[in-house]
Amino acid sequence: MTPVLFVAVALAGGLGATLRLVVDGGVRARVRTALPVGTLLINVVGSLLLGLITGLALALWLPGAWHLVLGGGLLGGFTTFSTASYESVRLAQDRRSLSALFNGFGMLALSVGCSFFGLWLGLGG
Repeated sequence: MTPVLFVAVALAGGLGATLRLVVDGGVRARVRTALPVGTLLINVVGSLLLGLITGLALALWLPGAWHLVLGGGLLGGFTTFSTASYESVRLAQDRRSLSALFNGFGMLALSVGCSFFGLWLGLGG
């Protein structure tokens, strides 16, 4: 990895993390629920986009460097499975077992499914 590519990935990661905070804050301000819908939306959309970007790179529509910057940097900073895991644990500690299970396993299933769909789209559908 060249120094320029390293800096580009780092900057894109910072931008992705900033976007995550903005999106999550916007969702929290508009949706009142105990379930962390913002994190769900972020991870599902981020997984879809990462699948799409990966498909485009595999189909040679997107150069490898852009795959790293957008996938590893931007979307790596945007998605947050550590936060999702923590939120699932907090729901379980609050005795909201069904919410905790949906948040953990449901989000994972939705995210993986959307990632496959994005990959399929990126490869040409």
